[in-house]
Amino acid sequence: MKVGIPKEIKTNEDRVAVTPAGVQALTSAGHKVLVESGAGLGSGISDESYKEAGAEILTVHAEVFEGSDMILKVKEPLPQEYSLLREGQVLFTYLHLASEPELTRVLVEKKVIAIAYETVQLDSGILPLLMPMSEIAGRMAVQIGAHFLEKPRGGRGILLGGVPGVPAADVVIIGAGTVGANAAKIAAGMGAQVTIIDRSTERLGNLDDIYGNKIKTLISNQCNIERSVRYADLLIGAVLVVGAKTPKLVSESFVKQMKPGSVIIDVAIDQGGSVETMDRTTTHSNPVYEKYGVIHYAVTNMPGAVARTSSFSLANATLPYVLELTNKGYLNAVMKNSALARGVNIYKGKITCRAVGESLNMEYCELGEVLG
Repeated sequence: MKVGIPKEIKTNEDRVAVTPAGVQALTSAGHKVLVESGAGLGSGISDESYKEAGAEILTVHAEVFEGSDMILKVKEPLPQEYSLLREGQVLFTYLHLASEPELTRVLVEKKVIAIAYETVQLDSGILPLLMPMSEIAGRMAVQIGAHFLEKPRGGRGILLGGVPGVPAADVVIIGAGTVGANAAKIAAGMGAQVTIIDRSTERLGNLDDIYGNKIKTLISNQCNIERSVRYADLLIGAVLVVGAKTPKLVSESFVKQMKPGSVIIDVAIDQGGSVETMDRTTTHSNPVYEKYGVIHYAVTNMPGAVARTSSFSLANATLPYVLELTNKGYLNAVMKNSALARGVNIYKGKITCRAVGESLNMEYCELGEVLG
């Protein structure tokens, strides 16, 4: 199989889908790997490193798409790449189609086999290809929040961990999954007063066993969310519904009650976000906006800021699945691997992910029905 690694063109996106080790594994298995020149530079990986691992380096973005049976990316294709996709081509990347109706229509019309990292799911419920970026985003959310709480950045002028005689900042995390747990770990480690909210008593119990009185756990309901949001210095949205739009748990009225200079970071903004006032997305070069005196951070590719760490972490997780798709062929791979099958969002003109179809109010059917 011919596998293409184009350079990411999303603003400030320096991650790359495959490392030289992945190229070597693919070429050793008899596959051809086409890497666009400069694809790895943002992650500290040179063209020469890819070439030494067996890749062919191409200088034209479009040629990578034209010459490849499967495209491996980090982020979803942008409008200027839509014309480069073709029928029967496999696209393996983060897609987040629940908030991307235009891209979804293009992938359907082009009859692309679109497999989303974020919906590859084990029988246990674990999301193995989302987890590494969720870990990074959760940890980043706290350090970014601490930065924007500084007065020169528009914040309240609060040190996250406080000092003797002065209380630490109140960090409220909604969602106790991978993002939330990692955010709680860093926030508690920095000495903040941490409250984490989730609908799962089992999940909250696990965190309570780990951290004891270092964090406060609350069951998710409107009353607890409103009260917690009101006193938060830093609010982190860490809610995930696999493949679907994120429910709006923090209303505009809640945000209006927050303290001037407080900060909101919604890690799920690429799925629509859980905060009602997160009505736009931002970039690393212009990451925040202010609404009702509250700093809103709405960057859709947070881990892209630590591109080298993110690229290697992501590639470690995706490579086994990439090898399955290439060695077995995509059809045999998804038929024999239920986790990969759940990752198929679009197959030859049909939406095959229920959450995507329902979120966009578009017709969908089960993958098994399409495969016959």
